[in-house]
Amino acid sequence: MLWCKDSVFVQGGYTLSADLRIEAGKVTAVIGPSGAGKSTLLGGIAGFVAQRLGSLSWNGADITDLPPHERPVSILFQDNNLFPHLTVLQNVALALGSRLNPTGVVQNRVEDMLARVGLEDLATRKPAALSGGQQSRAALARALLQERAIMLMDEPFSALGPGMKAEMLDLSVELAQAAGRTVVMVTHDPADAARVADAVIGVVAGEAWEPIETAQFLNVPPAPFINYLG
Repeated sequence: MLWCKDSVFVQGGYTLSADLRIEAGKVTAVIGPSGAGKSTLLGGIAGFVAQRLGSLSWNGADITDLPPHERPVSILFQDNNLFPHLTVLQNVALALGSRLNPTGVVQNRVEDMLARVGLEDLATRKPAALSGGQQSRAALARALLQERAIMLMDEPFSALGPGMKAEMLDLSVELAQAAGRTVVMVTHDPADAARVADAVIGVVAGEAWEPIETAQFLNVPPAPFINYLG
């Protein structure tokens, strides 16, 4: 379980309060209006946003003061964060701390992961030679190869068309759950939550709510989210 206990995250002049528990091994969507603090919540969990109050723990271990690279967290960003001067293989190999010329063992692991995301024939290409969907697959491969228990997704597929976005969302959740990961995903689209999420965290007015089962949240939303969901 991921527990944000009486947590307060501060990013610039924005403050987000979160007192909630996220069940391990499940997919939890984070929904709310623009500017409500969805990305702030993910940044706080990952350690990129300062935590001023409260504590953060994973399966009983306190991770509040750990730097990002020591937390059991990987994250997929909106812009994929691929290095333009590196090949797909080199970009993905960074998940294993590899140098630009990965060893045979690392290369084999990377190539296996690239095959899982459908990029087995594109290992030598650079990001500029990939489509948006292929770039997303490369970023997903890198996040999965990090082998961290929690995978955060900050709308990494928002720039894709509806069909490709749905395909990438399905692939991400399928591979993450097959690897036993806990997934926390930000989305503006309730259909995304309905498609893959077990529960929903609503975020509004600087507060992140305790997760609610997806069907209940979408069909009988708490009062602050009725207008947002329409």
